[in-house]
Amino acid sequence: MQGRTHNCGELRIGDAGANVKLVGWFENLRKVSKNLGFLILRDFYGTTQIVVETEEIMEQLSGINYESTISVEGVVRERSSKNDKLPTGEIEVVPEKIELLGRCRYNELPFQINHSRDADENLRLKYRYLDLRNPAVKDKIVLRSKIVADLRASMIAHDFMEITTPILTCSSPEGARDYLVPARNHPGKFYALPQAPQQFKQLLMASGFDRYFQIAPCFRDEDARADRSPGEFYQLDMEMAFADQEDVFAVLEDVLPPIFSKYGIYKKASRPPFARIAYLDAMEKYGTDKPDLRIHLEVQDATAALGGCGFGPFEGQTVKAVVAPAFTGTRKVIDKLCADAETQSGQKAFWFRLDEQGEVVGGISKFVKERKDTVVEALGLKPGDFVALCAGSLKAAQKGAGVLLKMIGTRFDGYMDKESYEFCWIVDFPMYEIGEESGELEFCHNPFSMPQGGLKVLEEAENAMQNHRCGDDAACAPDSQGGMEQATAGREKALEILAYQYDLVCNGVELSSGAVRNHDPEIMVKAFNIVGLGEEDVKAKFPAMYNAFCYGAPPHAGIAPGVDRMVMLIAGEESIREIIPFPMNKNAQDVMMGAPAEVEEKQLRDVHIQIVKEEKNGSLM
Repeated sequence: MQGRTHNCGELRIGDAGANVKLVGWFENLRKVSKNLGFLILRDFYGTTQIVVETEEIMEQLSGINYESTISVEGVVRERSSKNDKLPTGEIEVVPEKIELLGRCRYNELPFQINHSRDADENLRLKYRYLDLRNPAVKDKIVLRSKIVADLRASMIAHDFMEITTPILTCSSPEGARDYLVPARNHPGKFYALPQAPQQFKQLLMASGFDRYFQIAPCFRDEDARADRSPGEFYQLDMEMAFADQEDVFAVLEDVLPPIFSKYGIYKKASRPPFARIAYLDAMEKYGTDKPDLRIHLEVQDATAALGGCGFGPFEGQTVKAVVAPAFTGTRKVIDKLCADAETQSGQKAFWFRLDEQGEVVGGISKFVKERKDTVVEALGLKPGDFVALCAGSLKAAQKGAGVLLKMIGTRFDGYMDKESYEFCWIVDFPMYEIGEESGELEFCHNPFSMPQGGLKVLEEAENAMQNHRCGDDAACAPDSQGGMEQATAGREKALEILAYQYDLVCNGVELSSGAVRNHDPEIMVKAFNIVGLGEEDVKAKFPAMYNAFCYGAPPHAGIAPGVDRMVMLIAGEESIREIIPFPMNKNAQDVMMGAPAEVEEKQLRDVHIQIVKEEKNGSLM
């Protein structure tokens, strides 16, 4: 046994004179002479200064590389030169014995431990076990552990039961690619790692459990982003029986703010009830369904005021504006703002401003001057105001303006209260949307959500598709005028349907999506009918859930805030990889372990898989 008496972060002035044994990593040695040096010993808990005062021990240390593990036995004494920045800064240990425990066999390290965050990211990930020795990196993982513990305790205090759900399950259309696992005993068949415990937690509600939660691992084969780790992530998954939207809101509004206030870099967090913003209103006012409410700017509609001003890009388009009062940015700064906004949104940005005399200047001012009074009145402009604009289809103009709003709010002083966590609920999402790639009617979010209006609104949409101007078979053929009008009317009716779906947003980051679930098989089948899937399709794709609901299911609702994103926000980190112990890189590679990796041919045969390589011309080998 190592038998340490104390850790490296706990000795204080009251311990002076005590005989102690410390263990840890040999971090550094500042050698003053052949018989005087100052050694820094580091462990999980902190650092302690060891003062070497004999030539014998100094000689012993000369053969030990930094980052080796050692034990130090000696006497605590008061430091003559104290360091008030360290908890142990009033004391030092004079060693009587030093023992090598684990030798570092390399004279050179890939990076300096205490400056690992300055190193190349792939190098950090390759040597993550060294990176984690950096207290600044380690502390983020400790923080994560504390947050998860508090989340768990709070959920249990709210009468939720922690239940784990399967990791090996069946493939399900959740919106991202599955990770597939071949079944050795069932040739040609595969398990899938769950993208979320969605169906299992709903089945638990149908099984009679009242309140479920777990810190759930989820697996999605998708690309990395700053706020998304590829491969695997964790979420605070929860579901409530005999519950509606407000019941879910009440739980999270009670659970989350204290944790953000306790651990966050900002000590202020929204108090319940959080703001409720309808999806369409969010898009209109903020240009996004993930608004950052710390920013005191809103998108305004300028279509009527500027649509016919003679400026080509505005003609026949929706025009959205963001007004920044008392703006002081230079022309160079404005040009960069517009260029960056176009890169991010894909929409070209335009601008003009009112000078201190109230005259329209800069950007597209020559097209604005003739209708200055109309524009000033429509947008409520005052001298010194800067106006950023975007035009296009409604969605494109909203998106472009939303990007401009966020960039102005975050880049320039005076438009944002940064020192807080501002939560809001985005509610009343459309049940359906037109797919960007397919051009067909698709579910907007979760297909298991309850439509507002229930079965009635679905039947009305279906009837519109079947009956609009449908006098005879020829008139209703898909390629006939009546058939096209019928399809258009049905689509429009379906697109008007709202769902009991909601997102939780904090500081412009989507933490979670949730919904009141569609627990009625008849309503479920009708909802899928709208997108062209019949009852047999529903039974085939979701057999367990469909059958379970046929035996009587309670109304239920749930949500699943992302743990990784929560910790990232609380810690004030820009990259989600900083708060994950062993993250993959942007290419979904674990460069430390070498995954993904090739496997032996025997392993492939065991699971009935053959690797088929694709040649450059697309043919298979």
